Amino acid sequence: MTRLFAWVVTNLDAFIGLLLAVTVAVLGLTNTVSQDVVNSAILLVLGLLAQAVLRDRLRRQTAEQQVRQVMVDTRDRLTDLVPQMREITGPEGALNRAREAIDSVSMVRVLHGSEVGQTLAEARRHTDRWTFKGGTGTYLRAVTLPECLEHARRRNATLTVAVEIIDPTDEDVCERYARFRRSLDPDAPGERWTVDRTRKESYATVLAACWHLQRSGLLTVEVRLSAQMTTFRYDLSSSCVVITQENPQTPALRIDRGELYYNRFNIELDYSRKQNRRVPIEAAGQVKLDDEPSVEQVRRLFAALGLTLPRSFGDREVADIVGKAIQARNPYA
Repeated sequence: MTRLFAWVVTNLDAFIGLLLAVTVAVLGLTNTVSQDVVNSAILLVLGLLAQAVLRDRLRRQTAEQQVRQVMVDTRDRLTDLVPQMREITGPEGALNRAREAIDSVSMVRVLHGSEVGQTLAEARRHTDRWTFKGGTGTYLRAVTLPECLEHARRRNATLTVAVEIIDPTDEDVCERYARFRRSLDPDAPGERWTVDRTRKESYATVLAACWHLQRSGLLTVEVRLSAQMTTFRYDLSSSCVVITQENPQTPALRIDRGELYYNRFNIELDYSRKQNRRVPIEAAGQVKLDDEPSVEQVRRLFAALGLTLPRSFGDREVADIVGKAIQARNPYA
C-alpha cells in the first residue's frame, strides 16, 4: 500500500489525467453529461498529457546536463591524476619499484641443513665451471674439485675453476683467519686453528689445484691469493650461486642463474679475483708431481710458483700439506 501511494504521488499529474479520462468516458457513455462537457474534459486530459511530456523532457535535459557535467568533472580529475599515475605505474614508479622488491625477495632462497649439501651436489653434477671465494678452500679441495672433475670426465666436457683464498705467505691475514675460526667454536674437537694450520690449509689448496691440473686435460685452473679474509664462502656454478658461512648450522642463500643477483655476484667475484695476487699456475708444469708428491717435489713446486714456504716448515709440515691436499677429508661429513 505504501509503495502504491508513493507511486501515485510521484505520477500525480498522469494519475489525475487517467482518472479524469475514465470518469468522463463513463459519464459520456451513460449520457449523464453533455457533449460539450466531454469535449472540454478531452482537452483537459490532452493538456495534462502535454504537461507530462514537457516535464519528462525537462527532466531528461536536466539529467543529460548533469551527466555531461559529471563527465567533464571526471575528465578534469583524470587529467590531474595522469602525472600521479605515471609516478605510480611508470618505469621508475612506485608500482614498478614494489614489483622489483617482490622479485628480489623471491629470487633468493634460504637453505637449511641438508638442503645446502644437496644443492651443492646438484650444482656439481652438471656444471662446466666453478668459482670459489672463501677462507682456505678445505671443502673445495676435499669435495668440490674432485667431484666436478669426475662429472666432467663422465660427460667428456671441460671444467674451468677459479679460486680465491687467503694468502698463506701473509702472516697477518692468516692470524686474523685463525682467530676468527677459533672464535666460532673454541672447544671444537680436532686440530686447533693456528697461523701454521691456516697456512697449511691454503698451501694445500694450491697444491691440490696443481696436482689435479697435471692429471686432467679437461681442467683449467686460476688461483688468486687475497690479503683480506671473508666470513662468507661463495660457490658459483653454471646453474646457481650458493653463499654459506663456516658454521654449517647457519642457513645458506641460493640464487639461481637467470636471476638478477646471479650475474651481479658473478661480476663481484670476477672483480675480486682481479684485485688479488695471481698464482702463476702454468709454472706448475715445471715440476712433475707423483701420485703421492714427495717433500722435495712440493718444495720445488712452491718455489716455481713464487710461494716460498716458511723457514719453520720442516719435512714434517710439508708432508702434512701433502696429506691435506691429496687425501683431504670433507670437514662437514
